[in-house]
Amino acid sequence: MSEDGNFDVIVVGSGMSGGIAAKEFAERGMKTLVLERGKQTERGTDYVGEGMEPWDMEFRDRVDPKLADSDYAKQQTCYAFRESTRNFFINDRENPYSEAEGAPFAWLRGDQVGGKSLMWARQSYRWSELDFAANKADGHGNDWPIRYADVKPWYEHIERFVGISGSEEGLPQLPDSIFQPAMDMTCVEKAAKAGIEAEFPDRRFMIGRAAHLTEPTEEQLSLGRGSCQYRNQCERGCSFGAYYSSVAGALPAAERTGNMTLMPDSMVERILYDPATKRATGVRVVNRKTKERQDITARVIFLCASTIGTLQVLLNSTSETFQNGFANSSGVLGQYIMDHHTRIGAIGRMPGFADKYFAGRRPNGIYVARYSNLDNRTDGEFLRGYGYQGNSSRSSWTRALGGSDFGAGLKDKLRQPGDWYLRLQAFGEHLPSADNRVTLHPSKTDPLGLPQVHMDVRWGENEKKMRVAMKRDAVAMLEAAGAADIEPFETESIPGHCIHEMGGARMGRAPKTSVLNSYNQCHDVENVFATDGSAFASVACQNPSLTFMALTARAVDYAAQKMKEGTI
Repeated sequence: MSEDGNFDVIVVGSGMSGGIAAKEFAERGMKTLVLERGKQTERGTDYVGEGMEPWDMEFRDRVDPKLADSDYAKQQTCYAFRESTRNFFINDRENPYSEAEGAPFAWLRGDQVGGKSLMWARQSYRWSELDFAANKADGHGNDWPIRYADVKPWYEHIERFVGISGSEEGLPQLPDSIFQPAMDMTCVEKAAKAGIEAEFPDRRFMIGRAAHLTEPTEEQLSLGRGSCQYRNQCERGCSFGAYYSSVAGALPAAERTGNMTLMPDSMVERILYDPATKRATGVRVVNRKTKERQDITARVIFLCASTIGTLQVLLNSTSETFQNGFANSSGVLGQYIMDHHTRIGAIGRMPGFADKYFAGRRPNGIYVARYSNLDNRTDGEFLRGYGYQGNSSRSSWTRALGGSDFGAGLKDKLRQPGDWYLRLQAFGEHLPSADNRVTLHPSKTDPLGLPQVHMDVRWGENEKKMRVAMKRDAVAMLEAAGAADIEPFETESIPGHCIHEMGGARMGRAPKTSVLNSYNQCHDVENVFATDGSAFASVACQNPSLTFMALTARAVDYAAQKMKEGTI
C-alpha cells in the first residue's frame, strides 16, 4: 500500500466498536481503512474449536498447563480460555505489560480480526438515565455530557442490526431494547422468579438479554446469519453467525459496500499530527510480522482499539504540541480507569423438579436488574449498585469426579441427572478515581519496540462495602427461591477480570477536565475520535458492549456530517 491510500477514515481496531465504525462509514460512502493488530480471521474457517468434543482434543479442552503458565499467564484466568478457544487469545509472553506493585491487573485480549467480539459473553443491556446522571448526582467523576435520550435512538439502530433476544420488563433503571423473542427460562428459574419477586417486590428476575438471533430479520439473513442452534460453544466462534460478532455482522456489511479496506497484523504506533493545521494527518503502523513501519493518511481517525489499546496509542502519540499524550491538554488522559467487580455470589440446591430436564444447551442465563440506590442517594452503605447474572442446571456425571464410589452401582447412578442448582453472581459498579490509571513504562518495551503499558488500578472502599451486600443479597434471594444447602462464594477478583475495563479518555463538558466531547471527539483535535470503552466517564453495572456500539454509531453520524460540511 502506498503512503497515500486516499482514505477518508482510518478505524483502529475491528472488534465491537471498530466493526460498527467501519460499517457506518462504509455505508455512507466513505473510503474506510480498518487497521487490526491481530491476525486475519475468516468466519468458520478459522474457528478451529467449533463443534469439537473434549475427546477430540489432546488435552480434553484444557490447555496444556505448561503452555498456559508460560505463554498465557493472564489469559488463562478468563472463563472462556480453553484448548478450543486458545487461538483467539493473545500470547502474554509475546505481548507483555507491567503492573504496579500490589495492583495486579488481568488484561484479557483477543488477537484476531473481530477482537473480543468473538469471545464475549453476549449480554446486552441498555444504560439508563440513572447511569448517565450518577456522576453529577453523587460527585464522583465528571458529569457525562450526554443523557439517555441522546443515546436511545442509537441503541435502537444497533439493536435492529445486531439482534438482541430478551423480554420486556418496563424498568426505568434497565430500559427495554428492541427485542427478538426471548429464550425460555427453565422450570427452576421460573420457580425462583416467583419466589424472589414475591419476597422482594423491588427485584426483577428475568431471562438474560443476549445478542443471539432467535428470529432473524431479512438484513441479518442477507449477511448469512441464522438462528441460534443452542450449542453453547459461542466462544469458539459460530459459523451460523447466530450470535453477534463483527466478523459475522459489521465487517461483512462494510465489505459489501466496496468501501472498506482491512489490514490485519497492523499495530498502530502513534497518531501523526500537523501543528500548523491542528489536525491529525494519519497514523504510523508497524507490521507485526515484518516490523516495518509505514505512515498512512486520512481525513478522520476513529480509535476503537479497546480501552487500553486506545490509551496506548494516545499516550505514545507525543509531540512538541502534546508532550504528555495526544489531545491531553486536560492532563487526565490515562486516569479514571474502571472495571466491574465480580466473582461473588451464592449457589444453592433446588429441591424437587426431578422429573424435569432442559432441551438444548441455552447460551444464555438469567439477570436480576439493579435495585439499590435507584435515587442515586449518598447516605447508604455504599454508592451506586449492582446486578446479578446466573443460571440453573442439573448436575451431570462429573459429580462423581474425585469421589470414592465405583462399580456398577455408580454407573447406574450416573445415568440419571443429579440435583438442580441455581447460581447467582453479582456484578458491581467501580467508582471513577484519578488514582486508577494507565501510563507507559519509562524503560520497558515490547517486541515491536513500543513502550509497555503500565497498569495501576485498584478497588476502593466503596467496592469493598458493596461486596458485603452483593454476597448477602445473593443468599437471601436463593432462600426466597426455595434453595437448600446454600453456599456463598467469593474468589479473587482483580481489575480486568470482568473484561469491562473503561475510562482513561473520558467524555466531558469541559476541555479542562476531559479528553472527549459529547460526540466522542477530542476537544484538542477535531478529526480524532475515540468510541470504545476509553471514552466512558463511569461504568454503571450493566455489560457495556451495547453502549460501545451505540455511541460509536452516534459519533460516526456526527463525524460524517461534519466531513460532508467540510469542517473536518
